[in-house]
Amino acid sequence: MSIPPDIDNAVDELADLFHLLGDPTRLRIVLACLAQPTAVGDIAGALNLSSSLVSHHLRLLRAARIVKAERQGKQVFYAAADAHISGLLSNMFEHIAEPTTGLDA
Repeated sequence: MSIPPDIDNAVDELADLFHLLGDPTRLRIVLACLAQPTAVGDIAGALNLSSSLVSHHLRLLRAARIVKAERQGKQVFYAAADAHISGLLSNMFEHIAEPTTGLDA
């Protein structure tokens, strides 16, 4: 792992990213976009949320470069911004699935 030269700014950005992903609704929205680009209406339907709420969260996630948007005709499809996001989430799910032993190794 390389430490960025502007560590204070990087720490702030990373904390903001984790803060955004710390919201269960936003995390579910990102997970809904991992397998394939997905339209707002499809995300809303799958998560039983309003399209306006999903759009609001997607705007925040997009500003943080967690998801990216691609317009196809009148619809906008959202996907994970890059492999770093999907890898991060995959690693975290693996981490929480590990059995706990109660001992620090």
